[in-house]
Amino acid sequence: MPVTFNLIGAGHVGRVLGRLLAERGYQIQQVLTRSAASAQQAVDFIGAGSVAADYAQLRSAGVHVLAVGDDQIVPACAALAQAVALDGSIVFHCSGALASDRLQRARDAGALVASVHPIRSFADPAAVAAQFAGTFCGVEGDDGALAVLTPALQAIGAQVVPINAEAKTVYHAAAVFASNYLVTVLDAALRAYQAAGIPEPVARQLAQPLATESMANVFRLGAAPALSGPIARGDLATVARQQQAVSAWDAATGALYAALVPPTQALAHRKQQK
Repeated sequence: MPVTFNLIGAGHVGRVLGRLLAERGYQIQQVLTRSAASAQQAVDFIGAGSVAADYAQLRSAGVHVLAVGDDQIVPACAALAQAVALDGSIVFHCSGALASDRLQRARDAGALVASVHPIRSFADPAAVAAQFAGTFCGVEGDDGALAVLTPALQAIGAQVVPINAEAKTVYHAAAVFASNYLVTVLDAALRAYQAAGIPEPVARQLAQPLATESMANVFRLGAAPALSGPIARGDLATVARQQQAVSAWDAATGALYAALVPPTQALAHRKQQK
């Protein structure tokens, strides 16, 4: 397998990708991080590669992986382009929020560029590496880069999903809606139960079957068919009373309730059209 990989930045994501690629026979050549100690820890975790002390020590490689923080992608790419001959190589970053156009310096130097975003939490790298199969990876970039990266990702068990580079920020916001904001809405429900005199542990027990069944219905049927409640029934009088009561109890939560009414009405309309 001729493709060689250099890792620039080797936090949780970089380490997992490095280990999985090495296990599938890809050559991890060098690892560069902010310190030689962290680079050595990454090499030990990956089980392959050698430490590069700085950009000047990097050798040419078929693929350079920028597994760095979002704010470091552009400067890391610039440093890489200055230190290493990139003509004919591939450079990709792992950000979910930024598109591959942030790698323009590498492209100007003759590289093909892409972004690869594994859609999961990497809090426990060892566990993720052991259970990576089936992980979705959103990808976009130059066709030539994706022609090389797609089979490599599939080899480590990823499910590759092409995305629109122009909509990369919206794509990332989708994860925020599905995860972070879902928690915020559930917190509003739990606090509303408590405002009605229900202890927090009992509030969680009350909310759990409603939330669990609703989520299961969304993933089984789709969002519109899963919608129930007063807006789905067209009971806007109840919605108005609830909005007034919630606003009187807590203004910020009342604003959240009000903000959710129009998109829920649109969803109810979609349900009626089916």
